[in-house]
Amino acid sequence: MWLTKDETTYPHYVETLDSLQRPLKDLRLSVIDKCNFRCPYCMPKDVFTKDYPFLKHSQLMSFDEMLKLARGFVAMGAEKIRITGGEPLLRKNIEHLIESLARLTTPSGKPVSISMTTNGTLLASKAQALKDAGLERVTVSLDSLDNDIFMRMNDVGVPVSVVLKGIEAAQRAGLSPVKVNTVVQKGMNDSQIMPIVNHFRHSGVTVRFIEYMDVGGANYWSNSGVMTSDLVRARIEQEHRLIAVAQERASDTAHCYRYADGAAGEVGFISSVSEPFCGDCTRARVSADGKLFMCLFATESLDLRPLLGENTAPEVLADTIRAAWRKRGDHYSELRDERYKDPAKKVYPTVRMSLVGG
Repeated sequence: MWLTKDETTYPHYVETLDSLQRPLKDLRLSVIDKCNFRCPYCMPKDVFTKDYPFLKHSQLMSFDEMLKLARGFVAMGAEKIRITGGEPLLRKNIEHLIESLARLTTPSGKPVSISMTTNGTLLASKAQALKDAGLERVTVSLDSLDNDIFMRMNDVGVPVSVVLKGIEAAQRAGLSPVKVNTVVQKGMNDSQIMPIVNHFRHSGVTVRFIEYMDVGGANYWSNSGVMTSDLVRARIEQEHRLIAVAQERASDTAHCYRYADGAAGEVGFISSVSEPFCGDCTRARVSADGKLFMCLFATESLDLRPLLGENTAPEVLADTIRAAWRKRGDHYSELRDERYKDPAKKVYPTVRMSLVGG
């Protein structure tokens, strides 16, 4: 049932739809729950202390288990796999996993797209090895170009120059187009919108501005901190006229624009607060310890780890994923307003973001 590089079809493949008729097309695979940043909107330092009980190495899936898991999702229709964390580059020998995943093909025989999201601190030394292993693209989180703001937001004193060197290394290695994700928090880093745009304009990098969301460790989240994509785009268009780019897939999270004057690169907007895109969501998430979450804001999971051993047939794993996806009805972002009794306080529990990735 499983594909090698030379096989082109799954004999029993049928598109898997959830209860809202959304297909399974994307897998977000977390490889580690630890991170070397303590960004307040994700892993605030007063919660994620030096004594925080992160997963032990024995609790993490092995690369062999991750490969078997990925094959199960590809059998159900997944076309893209994004490696996440925590900070995925903290996982030792991560390029070995990339090399194995890069050999997978879809039921129609196309290569599975492999990408990664990282904070970029270790990217300068890893970019070429990741590219050589088969990684196609990389997305780097970067919330400020101002060093003081950047260090305040990562809360561990890492200078912005380290991340910029990582982005440059990724471009040289051909991990393109490199994407830069900026979470815009009003009053915190909204002053950095134009510096980030102008820094990467002409570079070919796609900059994506993300609305400040109630995710992970953001118990301090407040709607008052949200700067909508419309406001961000309006600020950018005061200097640079933008032209909308057609989305490749309806499930794409970002609405992208190119510069009207032809400057290399794009600007994208992820509007999960002001314009929820749950209706087109095709993403499943698996935590570093093998638990399947159907939504970034899920409160329940399905443990797939027991199905990843040598004694369990691959068909059993695929059938389990199929059955779980068919029951899926998650659309948290569309229900967000109903979940908050007090707009100044987060009241809806969510899974730890560092465990399942963004």
